[in-house]
Amino acid sequence: MKTALVTGAAGFIGYHCCARLLRDGWQVIGVDAMTDYYDVVLKRARLANLPDGPFELVEGRLETPGLLQDLFDRHRPDLVVHLAAQAGVRYSLDNPRVYLDTNVTGTFELLEAARWHPPAHTLLASSSSAYGAKTEMPYAETDRADHQMSFYAATKKATENLAHVYAHLHDLPITMFRFFTVYGPWGRPDMAPHKFTRAILSGEPIDIYNHGDMQRDFTYVDDLVHALSLLVDQIPGEGPTITGDSLSPVAPWRLVNIGNSAPVPLMEFIAAIEKATGRQAIRNMMQMQPGDVPATWADATLLQALTGYAPQTDLQTGIDRFVSWFRAYYGL
Repeated sequence: MKTALVTGAAGFIGYHCCARLLRDGWQVIGVDAMTDYYDVVLKRARLANLPDGPFELVEGRLETPGLLQDLFDRHRPDLVVHLAAQAGVRYSLDNPRVYLDTNVTGTFELLEAARWHPPAHTLLASSSSAYGAKTEMPYAETDRADHQMSFYAATKKATENLAHVYAHLHDLPITMFRFFTVYGPWGRPDMAPHKFTRAILSGEPIDIYNHGDMQRDFTYVDDLVHALSLLVDQIPGEGPTITGDSLSPVAPWRLVNIGNSAPVPLMEFIAAIEKATGRQAIRNMMQMQPGDVPATWADATLLQALTGYAPQTDLQTGIDRFVSWFRAYYGL
């Protein structure tokens, strides 16, 4: 049985990734700091809902010297999926140091451990926010991305650069993936689907930034995780040449977008939640927030060329599933 090490295992995407790996027959070692950035009860409920299978949770902060080295020494993982990060654009405006420690130092510790016990493939999470101030869309992996708009985005771009250096110097096969506004059941309470649904069902107003003039490439979590499962065997440097590939010329390193390739206006997103809940939102129109960008849009051509797959869950279907989970989890 092959072993996968998943960081951020109790997180939104981490939980879904662990569940998929267990269903696919992997032994999974999960690592999570179980921080109180949001409700730890939700994190533990996710883990309790994992399918049966060989799963071990290690609680600890990735930036702790020696923690990951010890795990790599003991388990020699065949696959690493690095999802642990301090998330949230707006929170990074007030607490930049935690982003530096968790996102940058934590990733450094992971790469150092992988250097001594190289997995067959390492998948590292980045973010669409790394594209920053770029206005030409859709975003392609080969586009320049030099002007990040938040400290969170800057740390994610830094991890891409760190990973490339380790791939080059130590021949580590690494795929970075930039995901686009992921949503679905078990989502984080600080994300728009959760916040809007809770407010609408409670009859409270929702804050709508930039007066609703925003678009996001919403990606359903099951589509993201399925794409990751297909990328596991797409090891950089192996396989035929692909037109438009982001493969590094000097390292087994590749960058891949994972998005629905269909930007949705924010007001349509809110309308989908209204339809799913059967209630109208009370709108509180606000100015654009620092660090935000008005739109995102993934070019997922490379993902499809590598895997033959393109995310395909339409927004209303995904929102219906999320609201159904929300009602069940909170007993509404």
